[in-house]
Amino acid sequence: MNPLPEGNAIVYCEGAFNTPNGKTAHGLVRFTNRYRMLSVIDSLYAGRDAGDVLDGKANGIPIFGSLLKAVSEADSHPRPATHFVVGLAPDGGRLSATARKDAKNAISYGLNVDCGLHGYLTEDPALMKLAAKFGVRIRDIRKPPRTKKLHFFSGKIEEVTALKIAVLGTDSAIGKRTTAWLIVNGFKDLGLGAEMIGTGQTAWMQGVKYGIILDSLVNDFVAGEIEHAVWSAWKQEKPDVIVIEGQGSLMNPAYPGGFEILAAGRPDVIVLQHAPSRLEYDGFPGYPIQPLTQQIQAIELLSGKPVVAVTINHEGLQQDQIPLVCKTIQKEVNLPAFDVLRDGTQAILKTLNAYIR
Repeated sequence: MNPLPEGNAIVYCEGAFNTPNGKTAHGLVRFTNRYRMLSVIDSLYAGRDAGDVLDGKANGIPIFGSLLKAVSEADSHPRPATHFVVGLAPDGGRLSATARKDAKNAISYGLNVDCGLHGYLTEDPALMKLAAKFGVRIRDIRKPPRTKKLHFFSGKIEEVTALKIAVLGTDSAIGKRTTAWLIVNGFKDLGLGAEMIGTGQTAWMQGVKYGIILDSLVNDFVAGEIEHAVWSAWKQEKPDVIVIEGQGSLMNPAYPGGFEILAAGRPDVIVLQHAPSRLEYDGFPGYPIQPLTQQIQAIELLSGKPVVAVTINHEGLQQDQIPLVCKTIQKEVNLPAFDVLRDGTQAILKTLNAYIR
């Protein structure tokens, strides 16, 4: 494993920052151990602070309108850019012609390229030839690993004695990973051992120590890889808590996810991430999101374990609406509801602490 951080990153998110298609960039702006974050590229927000745009809290990561501007600014400081990281997460996972041109330009500037999409840059002969010319590396984070290195489900998950928490969601791109990280770091702040199990390319880019990239795997090995990641974190670290990042949602028509996490990760409790202002699945008009009560019923029926809290994504809500929305959810499903991104994790940790063995 390479020592972290690996280098200094410019994150490419042209036209998608502060939208669901920019969720990889959002994760990196909020937190990453893998890179030192230098800047974000999106001409729509050029001149703004990325943290201020995303969360209303400036974090010193500027947004530039072009790759040239971002590289030039980085070169004027002691730590020049070393990585061009694709922060886009479009439906279908493929780069546009414009984005591919920017990746090509990044290589010509001497930047390594990390891409987590399904359109593999390493299969583009022209890009690989250019990378060789400039002595840089291209990594396709979502490229399927060889099956001989993968694990099949064995049942060793039953050895794990740490509290296992799965953070699932009622939709894709809804904040599951961010909530999972906040819970992990909250437990650590309390002096407990906590480990995150990443399940997607963004968690990998954030430098998660244990995890998989679920949608790069052959289906036969998904359950075994989830089990192995959870078991490895427990075996190596002996944490008090293991938090598993969810993917998609159980009834999402395009991204059904969570089944394997419930079956193979065998969580003890589930936290459910929900965006109250969403009426339809993200990117799929005409497909209404099932009621929260039905989503909870489905999760508990499949897992035999309880959903113990709802965490909300406050997109589309005014600040003064959030407490009322949380109270409404609590009354509707008889579970505590929290906005951990806005209010922190102190309240939800009290709920989860009760389940630690």
